Formats: sequence, structure tokens, C-alpha cells
Amino acid sequence: RDADVVIHCAGPFSATYETMVRACLDTGTHYTDITGEAEVYQGLWGLDEEAKRAGIMLLPGTGFDVVPSDCLAAHLKSRCPDATHLELAFRGLGGGVSHGTAKTMAQNVHRGGLIRRDGELAWVPAAWKTRKIDFGDGEPQSCMVIPWGDVVTAYKSTGIPNIMVYMSFPEGAARMLRLARPVLPLLGTRPVQNLMKKRIEAGPAGPDDRAREIGRNELWGEARNAEGRAVVSRLSTPEGYTLTAQMSLVIASRICGGELEPGFQTPSTAYGKDLILELAQTERRDA
Repeated sequence: RDADVVIHCAGPFSATYETMVRACLDTGTHYTDITGEAEVYQGLWGLDEEAKRAGIMLLPGTGFDVVPSDCLAAHLKSRCPDATHLELAFRGLGGGVSHGTAKTMAQNVHRGGLIRRDGELAWVPAAWKTRKIDFGDGEPQSCMVIPWGDVVTAYKSTGIPNIMVYMSFPEGAARMLRLARPVLPLLGTRPVQNLMKKRIEAGPAGPDDRAREIGRNELWGEARNAEGRAVVSRLSTPEGYTLTAQMSLVIASRICGGELEPGFQTPSTAYGKDLILELAQTERRDA
């Protein structure tokens, strides 16, 4: 009750966000989190009017998920105002994943990919679509569609009705996923989920200080209109967990300073498409 803003960091967020956001609504506390889960974004969007009545802002995804990709989406929209299709992609160089991120990935592995098609969310099979993407070094990488939160947040930020998000993924592994589609539902059963999560807990907790220091993330985005005109932009940022810590504090500080808009927001609707450029060692390039 005596806090201005919460930075909610307890994932998987699909299991925890409702309790936390209800407490924020009850106490008039602004809510932020570091999730990348589309269902959490969708659920919070559904609380938009309630948040406005309470006078609080709901701003999920204040870290790597989804500040850089959301700002990139908004930038592409500014370059192609009549865009009907948006594709985003990312890859990590160095670093690793935390227990929370790994558990979220395990929780969704059997569900395939998630896209937005003609304004509606749609689940698609695992490795449903792959694409070679040049992140800026002239060496296109194999990428596959994943269930990433931008299919909700980028839609809120840009209104573009067709959205897909890719992650760098070895071509051979994508082929194996396609072959394994018939048995993937087994990975969603409780015994298998419990086993995967136990193995995750037994592994490394995430990238160490050195890995975070030298790691980088690279993002690519393309927006195109109905006539086929396309624009491409790229973004290079610090390692994901470092970015998350820094950007979450930047946003929380702004909220504490009274710079906020009640209701459900995305990073770019709240603070503009150039928000990500406030972090050191971040560069955006237009093709």
C-alpha cells in the first residue's frame, strides 16, 4: 500500500500475474513486470478499463521482453504507416537463460507457435514457418516462428493486423520439431512438465556476470503494406538480462516521477519508440 510501483519478477507469470495485478488494482499501485508471455499481455489488456478507473498503469514487458521489439515495431510503423504485415526476429549472442525463462519455454513447448492473423490470435504447429534472416552481418540465420508476446503488444502499439515473431533456431532442430509434432502434446502433460521443471531447477540459474557483460542481442524487423512495399530496421542491444534490469528501473523511475498513462500500455505507447535508445550500447539501423 505504500509503494508507487511494483516490478513483478516472479515467473512463469501466467501462474502469478493475476494475484499481483489484483493487489495493485486494490491499492492503487502501478504494475510492471518482465514477462514475455502473450497470455499475460492479453489478460492485462482485458483489465484496461478497470485500471483506468483505479488510476493505475499496467505496463508488462519492461525488460528484453518486450521493450526492444516493441520499440522496433513502433519505429517500423512510423516508416510504413499503412503496413498490413509485421515480422520481428531476434537472436542472442552469448549469455543464457534463467530458470524462469526456461520454465516458461518448457510450459509452452507443446503448443507450437502463436501468430496474429487478420487481427486475431492463432496457434500454429511447431516450426510452422522458418525464414533466413540477416541480422546485419551479411550471414542470414535460420529462424522459426515462436509464441512471443509481441503478437499482443505490437498489435496494441501499431494496429498492424498480421504479426509473426521469429527466433534464431538451428535448421536441423526445426526439422526435428516438425517430425515430432504428433507426440508434442505429451510434453504438456503434468508428469512430463514436472520432470522438465525439476531438471531445469537442477541446472545453472542463468548467465553469470561475465556472460552478461559480453553478451549481445540483435533484433530485425520488417513491415510491409498491401502493395508489397517493405521497410527493414535492425536493433543491437546489451545482453537480455542486463537490459531487463536497466530498463525496468528506467521505467519505474519514470512512473515514480509521475510520467505515466493509466490503463494497459506497452513500452512504446507509454514512452515512445525511442525508449530503447536511452540505454548505452544500443544502436538502431534502417535498411
